[in-house]
Amino acid sequence: MTRFSRVQKVAGWLDALAEQTGRIVSWLTLAMVFVTVAVVILRYLFDIGSIALQESITYLHALVFMLGAAYTLKHDSHVRVDIFYQQRKARARAWINLLGSVLLLMPVCVFIFASSLGYVGNSWSIHEGSREAGGLDGVFLLKTIIPLMAILLLLQGLSVVLRSVLVIAGCPVPADSDSGPDREL
Repeated sequence: MTRFSRVQKVAGWLDALAEQTGRIVSWLTLAMVFVTVAVVILRYLFDIGSIALQESITYLHALVFMLGAAYTLKHDSHVRVDIFYQQRKARARAWINLLGSVLLLMPVCVFIFASSLGYVGNSWSIHEGSREAGGLDGVFLLKTIIPLMAILLLLQGLSVVLRSVLVIAGCPVPADSDSGPDREL
């Protein structure tokens, strides 16, 4: 096994983690739609309100965006200015992805992770719940998603770095990979 194949294998594992997380989380959008419809029907047809149901929509929304960030990065779907990026060859795009990941993405992920630990720890220490009567008691669980998001995004950033290094080194990325800077080749 060459060192390039090991790097490809690690990048593949990291991509698979982001892919599975994204596919699982995508089902939460459907749940969010159903809960929203239920809230509307209960409120306007039966004049019944539920703080817990309303808060669950917020929880689902947070889960989709926070846990879907790595999946979005894997599919190169984050917002960026690609006036120059799309016109570049695969090797130049790999350099842009490598430098962007190492100098921007990874430090921000480490900062989010480190700065959220106290915030999440305080929430866990009191088993923080909703401020609303009848709300959900799992605010501490929701806040735990912040460092988890940072870890997942950091791992996917590592995959981007590995795939970028492969492209820069002239090693082709497997055709089954739909991520990375040379996916259009």
